[in-house]
Amino acid sequence: MARENASFGEGHNRERTALSGIRPQIQDLRTENIAALALRAREIGDVIPLWYGEGDMVTPAFIRDAAKAALDDGNTFYIPNMRGMEALNTALADYQTALHGRRIGIERTTVAPSGMQALYIALEMLVDVGTNVVYVSPQWPNIHNAIHLIGGEPRPVALDFDTDFRLDLDKLFAACDARTRAIFLSTPSNPTGWTASRDEMQALLEFSRRTGIWIISDEVYGRLYFDGPVAPSILQIAEDEDRVISINSFSKAWAMTGWRIGWLSHPASVAGHLAAMTQYINSGTSGAVQAGAVAAIRNGEGLIGDIRERVKTGLDLAYDRLSQIPGIILPDKPKGGMYAFFGLEGEADSGIACARILESARVGLAPGYLFGDSSRAFLRMCVFRETGQLAEALDRMVEALR
Repeated sequence: MARENASFGEGHNRERTALSGIRPQIQDLRTENIAALALRAREIGDVIPLWYGEGDMVTPAFIRDAAKAALDDGNTFYIPNMRGMEALNTALADYQTALHGRRIGIERTTVAPSGMQALYIALEMLVDVGTNVVYVSPQWPNIHNAIHLIGGEPRPVALDFDTDFRLDLDKLFAACDARTRAIFLSTPSNPTGWTASRDEMQALLEFSRRTGIWIISDEVYGRLYFDGPVAPSILQIAEDEDRVISINSFSKAWAMTGWRIGWLSHPASVAGHLAAMTQYINSGTSGAVQAGAVAAIRNGEGLIGDIRERVKTGLDLAYDRLSQIPGIILPDKPKGGMYAFFGLEGEADSGIACARILESARVGLAPGYLFGDSSRAFLRMCVFRETGQLAEALDRMVEALR
């Protein structure tokens, strides 16, 4: 028998590679990014890269200094509370309570090492193999792939588009069925800048209460909103035990993309389960990074205002210059986010369009197909850049495409 087992193993190894032994969801994963464009950009040289979802501002000194001080004080050990150290959870509770006008206590906050980890933990908590998540698209590609990675079915529902992006709630709700565990939306959206209204948030909440389907609201760009201090949030209307999760991150509004820290706001009753999941998924977030985040929350309102103004200035500049390009498809100016999302008449393939702009204007843009089929003809430009550099990029595009 031992000999027979050995022979079976030898034959198995000869016939298959190790890849055939991993989960199908992992075999199906592909890294969808701008790698080919970036490689070509290096060959061309003098390319202005506006394809990444981050600004060019270095994290300010008051945040960096707080993290350095934590390191100098010996804060290099595990944080016993997997949901975050008390100083940060207290700061987040105070911040969100003041921002949204209703109490959101410590028991409703869990810190995670990045907004992406926060999203993944939320999905992992809710999604089983054989269930689905309905999400509003165009959408950051990580969402579709995270749902797939867990074993769920990603179900995109596209925003309608004429001169602007609009959500058809009837279409969104019709995509849900008995196997739907959550509706996912980003507001303000990456890449479109579409922002859910308070009435739309209320309709989502009422649908959740009727059906038991969770609402996951990615509000990472919520402070980069131009009609007020914060975009409409599900946290402004949800009760403590509604099936609602808000995802946030320090990356965008505090210029901390490389720090990898975010948080979830959730019902208090799931706090213990999220702590357990955090222990087994990542064992918590660095204490020094959390110390920097405390400084950002406590002292960062001026910084948020500066970043918001810089993004709005960049968006105004982009719309002024892009409108000079013949055949531009330029949606109504978004109310939030940090992107211009546009198309070119006659260019149905954004990959080809981005390659053409890279070659002719030496400007790097992100192709819209990365965000779903509904935006295949669109291109995304990050406008969180130094004004002179952004103006140079836009001038090059106008000259090349006029």
